[in-house]
Amino acid sequence: MSEKIVAETRTEFGKGAARRIRRENKIPAVVYGHGNEPIHLTLPGHATMMAIKHGGANALLELDIDGKTQLALTKQVQVDPIRRVLEHVDFVAVVKGEKVTVDVPVHLVGDAAKETLVVTENATVQIEAEATHIPEAIEVDIDGAAAGTQIHASDLTLPKGSTLLTDAETLIVNITEQISAEALEAELEEAEAEAGIEHDAPEAETAAEPAAEAASEESAAE
Repeated sequence: MSEKIVAETRTEFGKGAARRIRRENKIPAVVYGHGNEPIHLTLPGHATMMAIKHGGANALLELDIDGKTQLALTKQVQVDPIRRVLEHVDFVAVVKGEKVTVDVPVHLVGDAAKETLVVTENATVQIEAEATHIPEAIEVDIDGAAAGTQIHASDLTLPKGSTLLTDAETLIVNITEQISAEALEAELEEAEAEAGIEHDAPEAETAAEPAAEAASEESAAE
């Protein structure tokens, strides 16, 4: 589903104009696509942020631009790293029924069997889907999965009308036996030995060595 947002066209550009827009709690944005000139817009800050948060990485917005409706697919979002607010959004213009190529996140559901380690080898897959039917995520059920389980792209259940573009043999999730702390330490020590890494002796042992040598010399003298 698309979120409806009332947009304003803008004619001012550059960093100064962008700062003025943000001071008004609005967001500068651009819509590209369909062979048209880019459309530069100003969007309401809170409503846009909530729409993108709700829609996820591929949020679809229904922009009201001067009374005309334009479907726009989110392609790039710039976020302030400190304040965590939207700074700029790039959209691609789409139409109903049009198919688009998007990267969709993979979400794991459930818990694998005990004493296993779950590794997500690829966090997203690329699919082709109708612009108005892009899934927010593709769920992968790992509940009770045993060590040795491997889930490839071809094992994923895609929404109706979607086509997998990622190579079918791509490993998505790999479930292995959980390694114990002792085994991990042994592997680390073995790797360090092979690399020729030597650790300094603990301070207590270092301090004890001269005392032991002195005691040995005294014993020999007697």
